[in-house]
Amino acid sequence: GMIDPPRPEAIDAVYNCQSAGIQVKMVTGDHGATAVAIARAMHLKADEELRVFTGKELKQMDDRDLANAVEAGTVFARVAPEQKLCLVKALQDRGEIVAMTGDGVNDAPALKQADIGIAMGQKGTEVAKEAADMILTDDNFASIEAAVEEGRTVYQNLQKAIAFILPVNGGESLTIFAGVLLGTSLPILPVQILWINLVSSSALSIPLAFEPQPQGVMQQPPHNPNRSLLSGSILRRIGIISLLNWAITFGIFEWMFNSTENESLARTMAVQALVAAEIFYLLSISRFIPSLWMNLRHKSKSIAYAPSIGIVCVLVLQILFSQWPVMNLLFDTVALTLNQSLICLGVGLPALILGSILKRFEPLK
Repeated sequence: GMIDPPRPEAIDAVYNCQSAGIQVKMVTGDHGATAVAIARAMHLKADEELRVFTGKELKQMDDRDLANAVEAGTVFARVAPEQKLCLVKALQDRGEIVAMTGDGVNDAPALKQADIGIAMGQKGTEVAKEAADMILTDDNFASIEAAVEEGRTVYQNLQKAIAFILPVNGGESLTIFAGVLLGTSLPILPVQILWINLVSSSALSIPLAFEPQPQGVMQQPPHNPNRSLLSGSILRRIGIISLLNWAITFGIFEWMFNSTENESLARTMAVQALVAAEIFYLLSISRFIPSLWMNLRHKSKSIAYAPSIGIVCVLVLQILFSQWPVMNLLFDTVALTLNQSLICLGVGLPALILGSILKRFEPLK
């Protein structure tokens, strides 16, 4: 009989899924020869590796043999709908995270059992859609791969946001703690901390949500679902950058206070130095500089410009924070000279250097 050729985008999606460490298996009620022909066309496995099991063979297996077969097999032909549930359970018993597609009423138990049940939006029954976690509106396998890609991008951007925001809070906390411990004046006032957290940090961290897909995101193995979002590498990064933020903020406060005995000036410069460090650290973890470099080399590459918008907004806000008399009154700040402003920018620069070193040796992933 005639077999409709697979969609080209579905073949690419299968390849991308396999590159990302996702096994793609075909479970069908079709005849074995038909299923194998489609699997070959989809490049599910290299010729010598493609293992086929029929529903009849699966029925005769005990639990152990079934678990081995479901792991080794790529095509499962002449499978009854109720056997799909057994296949899903067998994979889960081996510690696999299972996503399963289905469209019929009989697929509902397997869709419910799977970690991610995916129902077909066009030809799927209402029962299948109710049982599923996700509905594929275009009935296209490529959309599953696109969803995985998008999910990984969102996860990485969330990690970036955590790795960006927490060191700011860490640096502020250490600065206040050091001030109390050493019996000095508070290096940053509570109202100034409020400004940094609500205004400056927000304006800089929101653009991270719009970061484009990182390079190689679909060439990495899947994350362990039990892994904490605050992994060891992120905690180390937070600790290191927090210490740097503390050194910059407390250092410039002590230096300016001891040389001028002007608390308001020292605090204003401490805040401006911390925000400058935030800006440089953002440049080290965002895709802005790498994408700009790629655009200069290959004009077709787009620039991930979202962080630049946040940086421009923060620079305007911080100029108002120190130079506008209303802000001086509200936040106990004083107007800075150009040299003092440049000093604040200069002492923030190590955040870019340290962030780039961390990105090189311990990247967020």
